[in-house]
Amino acid sequence: MNNLLETHQVSKQYGQYKALNNVSIAVPKGSIFGLLGPNGAGKTTLIRIINQITMPDSGQVILDNEPLQTHHIKDIGYLPEERGLYKSMKVGEQALYLAQLKGLSKAEAKKRLLYWFDRFDIGNWWHKKIQELSKGMAQKVQFIVTVLHEPKLLIFDEPFSGFDPINANVIKDEILRLRNAGATVIFSTHRMESVEEMCDYIALIHKSNKILDGKLIDIKNQFKTNTFQIGMRGTNNTEVDRALEANFDVTPGNFVTLDSPFKRIVKLQSHQTPNSLLNFLTTKGQVTHFVEHIPSVNDIFIQAIKNN
Repeated sequence: MNNLLETHQVSKQYGQYKALNNVSIAVPKGSIFGLLGPNGAGKTTLIRIINQITMPDSGQVILDNEPLQTHHIKDIGYLPEERGLYKSMKVGEQALYLAQLKGLSKAEAKKRLLYWFDRFDIGNWWHKKIQELSKGMAQKVQFIVTVLHEPKLLIFDEPFSGFDPINANVIKDEILRLRNAGATVIFSTHRMESVEEMCDYIALIHKSNKILDGKLIDIKNQFKTNTFQIGMRGTNNTEVDRALEANFDVTPGNFVTLDSPFKRIVKLQSHQTPNSLLNFLTTKGQVTHFVEHIPSVNDIFIQAIKNN
């Protein structure tokens, strides 16, 4: 697999506190990689090491097949959770300054900024001061500054913080578009629904250790339990319950359906198949709901943390 970023056995300690313990991840090129974990797990420390804000005590970071070096700063765009714009500076002036720090000429920076300001419909913000903007408006400016120099690697730490649902969707669509255009993204968030929608791969860090990583679809398969939600109508409920309990592992269901007076959760055993369950149900009444319960990222997050 062609990875843009790899960390090998990275550790970091602050005094007696072990922030990272031999953490290895591999981020494939052109993917969105979700870096997950509870507060204090070590995610931000790893992100700071990748950005060379701090250095690891041991281990190695590889970016595009090279050991991480100072010149790689231009290849990374970083949107931190704690935003860092200068409140008294004008938006356009500050964006130009930050773009030039990333190696763009003033002319090229202005050209790209005008494109992005037009894309976000914020052209009239150019002469406003950051302190005149709402938190969400300032986030848009910092997002633009993060992606402007078209880096190989984009790192977004809680990118939707401060956004209303409409603008969060705008940013989500832009991140997906950048991925589709070839960018590689590390994405750290507590919004599990965003991970569900966006991430190709995830890694879960807990108490300074990586406890889970891989392709999201493979992890979901690993955690699924062959459990199905079933809904029926036109049945003799008592009779169907007896028949189900004689053949399957059944519990009451409280999921939402449009027209299923009879709802149950059925867990299949290793020798049973979804087809055998469905064929059985069709002999007992009209099947109105038949859905496999696929574990959500939130389910996986909670279960993995509890098990570690």
